[in-house]
Amino acid sequence: QVQLVESGGGLVQPGGSLRLSCAAATRTWRRYAMGWFRQAPGKEREFVATISWNGGSTYYEDSVKGRFTISRDNAAMNTVYLQMNSLKPEDTAVYYCAAGGGGSSNRGYDYWGQGTQVTVSS
Repeated sequence: QVQLVESGGGLVQPGGSLRLSCAAATRTWRRYAMGWFRQAPGKEREFVATISWNGGSTYYEDSVKGRFTISRDNAAMNTVYLQMNSLKPEDTAVYYCAAGGGGSSNRGYDYWGQGTQVTVSS
């Protein structure tokens, strides 16, 4: 069982930045790829970014490429991050982190956090 807890969401103006964190309460988290997904009101959950178990490979959804960066700290903090820059109103959503085999599909992940709200508005 992998418990994931997200933090760092909030209200930010367009063009601003936020850094989301996802802490994994398990020693085995290093075995898993990690992903970030988001769900806007009235829409399905969609893929944002993923990082391999060792941090050596990342992949992003097209609309966030060049603006978002996913990273992980395996050494001590058991934490994965999503640095979000140049935020747009269309980035507004609840953001979820997930652990599992990886990829851009929900089905590639077995464990999910509770989500953190990101609102981009002036």
